[in-house]
Amino acid sequence: MGDRARKSQLYEQFARLGKALANPLRLELIDVLAQGERSVEDLATACGLKLSNTSAQLKVLHSTGLLKTRREGTRVFYRLSDDSVHAFVETMKVLAASSLADVERAAREYLGDDRDLEPVSRPRLAEMLETGEVVVIDVRPEAEFAAGHIPGALSIPHDQVATRLSELPREKTIVAYCRGRFCVMAPDAVRRLRGFGYDARTLEDGLPEWRNAGLPVAS
Repeated sequence: MGDRARKSQLYEQFARLGKALANPLRLELIDVLAQGERSVEDLATACGLKLSNTSAQLKVLHSTGLLKTRREGTRVFYRLSDDSVHAFVETMKVLAASSLADVERAAREYLGDDRDLEPVSRPRLAEMLETGEVVVIDVRPEAEFAAGHIPGALSIPHDQVATRLSELPREKTIVAYCRGRFCVMAPDAVRRLRGFGYDARTLEDGLPEWRNAGLPVAS
């Protein structure tokens, strides 16, 4: 085998990763798994997919080493092989957003214009938590909150915000976070809270980025 063939063989292996990620459903599954380990059944429910389709997409990701599994009886649980998987996918998303006008347009249509939501940086939120000037709410599903959350955060899933206002003090700033910068749950929650007269803002990204930055996580 010549050098050209060896090089092609190497780059073909690199390309396997790109092929595994070249599917929107698989990217969405990685977003959910970045929140914590989940069973195939839970992932299908979270993403609104058929069980058979979910299993097939997970197997593709697992075949490239992006996911790990464990079995509990007849149930199979998946998790990211390590935090670098999510970091890589998020870097790809940010690059896509800066390179493709269609991404920016699609993000704005899905998330709305988040500049008016005054996103709070991770270091600033850490400071605000220390001084007690903020109440943090985790608006992800309860299972994701249980797997890991910012210490002191309240679990108020985004579809329950309007019915649980009594738990939120009006004299403090409310900061909501969810799965990441391209997750709609926190922006939706903040807009609802502002409609009820609260001083509410979003975190600049989500729990995975907070954890990957070495900031404390409770579970």
